[in-house]
Amino acid sequence: MPLALNPAMKQIPLPIGPNARPAFDDFEPGANRAALAHMQNLVIPATPVYLWGGAGCGKTHLLQALALRCDAAGQGVGWFDAADRLPWALPPDGSLVVLDRCEALDVPAQHAAFALFEEAAAHGVQWVAAGRLPPVDLPLRDDLQTRLAWGHVFALQPLADADTQAVLRREAERRGILLSDELMDYLLTHFERDLAHLMSLLDRLDGYGLAHGRRITVPLVRQMLLEEP
Repeated sequence: MPLALNPAMKQIPLPIGPNARPAFDDFEPGANRAALAHMQNLVIPATPVYLWGGAGCGKTHLLQALALRCDAAGQGVGWFDAADRLPWALPPDGSLVVLDRCEALDVPAQHAAFALFEEAAAHGVQWVAAGRLPPVDLPLRDDLQTRLAWGHVFALQPLADADTQAVLRREAERRGILLSDELMDYLLTHFERDLAHLMSLLDRLDGYGLAHGRRITVPLVRQMLLEEP
């Protein structure tokens, strides 16, 4: 669903899986209830928000959920990622600007992000951003670090194993996949435990199982890994 009218922007990166739409209701908060509540109850325009934490802790999910809610309400959304080509500009009639992967901004993108932040502030456009590090530790120019730390800053924590299992089971059920206890234990002991990696793995397994007409089992996982380049 394209949200960005300006060619420098791209559509919201939806999560893996058919018909998946990130929402606040399907966010597993774990220790991140304060961040979830803040994003869920955000009334635009408000103070800028910055989310930080490691891979798979839910930063992008929360950004996507807010962006899609705004888009559904007819509010213009600009989504920017550190890898997006320049120039960057506010969307026409924009209400929200999202900047993801702040830790990866190169020097030209830092200049673009700072200008975008200033323009958004001048026009009363909501700003939310995310990165793997807190603002003070980001490898960015000082004035951009300061802007990212202006508002509410939330450190997101990785999910406990029980919460990770709950998310995987919920996504598997949505796809019509049965994750046996044996398979769940195998996934959690043989692969990286961050949720982003596990959800990507589930997506690959779903496609592989459908292509071979087989249900997902531990032997199927092993077979897929042997056949992958």
